[in-house]
Amino acid sequence: PEDVLVICTDGLWGQVRDPEILDLVENKSTEQAARELIELARDRGGPDNGFQMLHIPELDDRLESPSMRAFVDSPLWNRPLAVQSWKAYLGDLSGADDVPPYAAPARATDLSGLPPAYVSTAENDPLRDEGITYALRMLQAGVSVELHQFPGTFHGSALVTTAAVSRRAQREAAGVLRSALGVEPG
Repeated sequence: PEDVLVICTDGLWGQVRDPEILDLVENKSTEQAARELIELARDRGGPDNGFQMLHIPELDDRLESPSMRAFVDSPLWNRPLAVQSWKAYLGDLSGADDVPPYAAPARATDLSGLPPAYVSTAENDPLRDEGITYALRMLQAGVSVELHQFPGTFHGSALVTTAAVSRRAQREAAGVLRSALGVEPG
């Protein structure tokens, strides 16, 4: 799995088109690769990373946070699905002591030099605590961080598009992304 990680990261690294800035919006299908590229760019001296948008990020294969232990049967995402996800990504390395921090960012000891970040979490989500902890660790390392924990939400609750909190989260995320990319609204 570590070889696969390096190949995947190096393959994606070769596809970075803009040598001046690397802005990555994380989503569940590309989150590990996006975070790997951000950290790899920092460690290799470029390209400069402008921003990281971490929406309900999956960061820790150890699955030990209080929220991960509490939400074992929540809708759409829960501890058993997280176990399955990390095993699919890391194989036998999942939960082992030697998982590389590129693969599981919560394991990184140095978060300094990362680009500014927007981190959002859902209150009733197994990933909540690892997102909040990672945001706090980035802040402590000198990274500019905006952290928003949306009350009353769960992983995937944005699918309930009629809910006021879903609309608010969508507006906020769009505004943050526009600002980070220097795009005027409208």
